[in-house]
Amino acid sequence: MTTFDQREKVFEDKYKHDQELQFKVEMRRNKLLGLWAAELLGLTGDEANAYAREVVASDMEEPGDADLVRKVMGDFAAKGIEMSEHRLRVKLEEILGVAKQQVMTE
Repeated sequence: MTTFDQREKVFEDKYKHDQELQFKVEMRRNKLLGLWAAELLGLTGDEANAYAREVVASDMEEPGDADLVRKVMGDFAAKGIEMSEHRLRVKLEEILGVAKQQVMTE
């Protein structure tokens, strides 16, 4: 294997690792968002955990956060909880930092 091939493999491995890490952080963020939303919806214990899993699963439908935001906003609206999309997206950003920290310390 040439030096170029070795470098290419190192870059590919790093890219793969970074993508896996990003996926873990996003899934953790979604779970934390689900738990936060569950609390606002009045869910506790197993119900809150089940709701968080629903939120995580909802983000698998399309790229980006639109499906995730749509689900949580819809659930808030159904329960009469006032929440703007902007406030929800700000919360997503806040939770992202927590999720990164949690994943990096594991």
